[in-house]
Amino acid sequence: MDTGSHLLFGFTLAGAALLVPEVAGDASLIHAMVAASMIGSHAPDFDAVVRLKGEAAYLRNHRGITHSLPAPFVWSLMIGLPCAGWFGVMEHALLVIMWSLLAVVFHITLDLFNGYGVQCLRPFSSRWLHLDALCLFDPYLFAAHLVGALLWISGLLPQPGLMFSILYAATCAYIGWRWFEHRRRLKQVEAVMGAGLRVTLLPSMRGATWQFVAEGADEYRTGNVSNKGVQVEATIHKSLSGQLPDAALATMATDGVRAFLNFAENVHVNVQERLDGYEVTWSDVRFWHNHKMPFHAAVTLDRQMNVRDCRLGWDKKTWEPPHV
Repeated sequence: MDTGSHLLFGFTLAGAALLVPEVAGDASLIHAMVAASMIGSHAPDFDAVVRLKGEAAYLRNHRGITHSLPAPFVWSLMIGLPCAGWFGVMEHALLVIMWSLLAVVFHITLDLFNGYGVQCLRPFSSRWLHLDALCLFDPYLFAAHLVGALLWISGLLPQPGLMFSILYAATCAYIGWRWFEHRRRLKQVEAVMGAGLRVTLLPSMRGATWQFVAEGADEYRTGNVSNKGVQVEATIHKSLSGQLPDAALATMATDGVRAFLNFAENVHVNVQERLDGYEVTWSDVRFWHNHKMPFHAAVTLDRQMNVRDCRLGWDKKTWEPPHV
């Protein structure tokens, strides 16, 4: 999810620790728990520093090793021990480490339910996993946790530990309901599209409408599904590996295209001839919206098929769909 949400959830997760008597009665321990929980809630995204090496490096590494199976245990030690030492509560170091671990695991779990996905099974598998049930920013979760955080800060909660525990139980129930809703909409699309198609869904921010991509043997069908039914908006021909034009083949050795193809699931390539060469755009149909495919690698070639420029990333505003 987005950075603001992760940090907010880290703060409210620390509030839930007040159910533990040792925490509730020790101000220094409360501060240690807040620090460890908020840092842990953001720590897996420290890999964003690789963006300094370019978009291709960022695409290869973001939500990779820092979100892997061993990562929560490494992060919890790297965060919990210094926080316990800094606030002078080393006798409670195990508790601080445990809360750091919970924060990191919750971060990775939220990212797993997002449409972008995570490589959370590394080092055993580098496959991208995504459950497609939550947006990058969920306004309902954010609002609920923000209200809880403000009430705690203002001192209006007589039993903050109990309240935050109930809030996290409700959060888990909400995430479970979103996953159930995803499965229900998936079956709704499959019933209309027919068998033999691989269907991917992404939720809207409001949650009532889902956009889908149904992949067949030689085409993608895109559209929306909601209580109003299934609406197909476009049919996009697949880019089959044995039928790629020469200009597209000439771009496949570029670092940006290789990184893109390693990540993308529903690939479409478009070649436009220009006066001085060609523009080749590789797009991931999975992230289509409003007849556009904003996530792509665009390569400019001259007439001799030499690469002149390569651009990789999103061609949309942050607040525009899809929210992944």
